[in-house]
Parts: sequence; C-alpha cells; structure tokens
Amino acid sequence: THDVTLFILDPARRIALIRKPQFAVDVWRPPGGGIKPGEDFIAGAVREALEETGLHVELRRYLVVSDATFHNAGRTLRWQTHVFLAETGDTELEPADTEEIADARWGTLEELAGALRERLLAENRGFWRYRVALHDAALAALSD
Repeated sequence: THDVTLFILDPARRIALIRKPQFAVDVWRPPGGGIKPGEDFIAGAVREALEETGLHVELRRYLVVSDATFHNAGRTLRWQTHVFLAETGDTELEPADTEEIADARWGTLEELAGALRERLLAENRGFWRYRVALHDAALAALSD
C-alpha cells in the first residue's frame, strides 16, 4: 500500500527515467517501487534504484509524500507514495530487473516538466494523472 519514487540525478543533473514493458515506447517516468514488508525504508529505496536502473544512489532529500485513495471495480485502496531526491556518481544505466524494466535512459528535469508530462496526461488515465501530480510536486520542491 505504499511505494517510493526516486528522482535520481547524476553529476550533470540528468534524471534517470525508466520504461516498463506495458508502457508505450514514448512513456517514461522516474524509477521506484514497493518497499518489502519488514524492509528498512531507506535500504528498500536504494534497492529499488539498483534494480530498476543499475545505479548506486544516496538519498539526499525527502521531496513529497502523497496519501491517495483509489477506487476500482468496487474496491478501495489507500496508497502512500514517498518521493525522494537521490544522487549518483554512476553514469551507465543498466536495469537489473529486466522483466519489470524494459529500458532506462537519462532525461532532464525540463523534459519531465514539459514533453513527458504532456505525454503522460495524453494517456488520459488516473494512474498517469497521479504520477504527473507527484512529479509536479517534486519539481516544485526541488525549485525551493
């Protein structure tokens, strides 16, 4: 019922982006995933970064927490997302979990706020609107 999203920046201030197999080829988002029951939260976030991008990261700043309630097919699910700024000295993206991650690439914060934002909203799905709201809030926190 919770996940972590990671804004991973390299020394050039590029942001790591991932694409899952079920995503359209031009749909990208910052990496993240679930923390396992009983797993240390920070260790879980670092593990997710390594699995989805191949990057060794250090968490630098807590950016956003979102509490949401999703309704689908008569079910209600309370969900919490934590968004962190993470930094890496690594420059090569190489996802370890190739079943969950189809590809990874470097992008820019401007791209995430512009073209990628518009692309996600064009999908016209609640999931992507939720993700865009998280990205917008995290980008606003980064500009503070």
